[in-house]
Amino acid sequence: MIKEIIVVEGKDDTVAIKRAVEAETIETGGSAIGEAVLRRIALAQERRGVIIFTDPDHAGERIRKIVAQRVPGCKHAFLPQAEALYKGDIGVENASPDAIRHALANLRTEAGSNDGGLAEVTMEDLMQAGLLVHPQASERRLKMGNLLGIGYANGKQFYKRCSTFRITREEFRRALQAMESEGESR
Repeated sequence: MIKEIIVVEGKDDTVAIKRAVEAETIETGGSAIGEAVLRRIALAQERRGVIIFTDPDHAGERIRKIVAQRVPGCKHAFLPQAEALYKGDIGVENASPDAIRHALANLRTEAGSNDGGLAEVTMEDLMQAGLLVHPQASERRLKMGNLLGIGYANGKQFYKRCSTFRITREEFRRALQAMESEGESR
């Protein structure tokens, strides 16, 4: 049983989550999240904690951002797009129970605004890793995002996620090594 309440986009996502784990969900009803739903999420965060688990697409990221801004301190579960794809449709509802359990086992928590620490991973680190201003930057960010458990993002968002989820230089270095050794083994 997962203690926190999982925020998902719709009923099919709830069904997929419940196939994988014993948990309660709050459905946003898509990207037009109403005030009442945001208040329920805030109450859930206060009482039990919240895990945001949205689709790995543009709409899912928009919902994640809205909820995270209104309800600080949420945990985040990220699914790689490849594990959420079925017949051209991307969504949590398409993921296997194992993929869902893996995402929930590798949660990321946002850094609070009073943590005081500076980001360990810099823009320079991203550039040197070929995640910015590189012919395959987008593909490399996708791989690194999956390895770090923070999902895909454009360059600016990727940097922000590294900071928000307190990615350490050591974590970043290990993920980069894994990505590069994976590339060599192909």
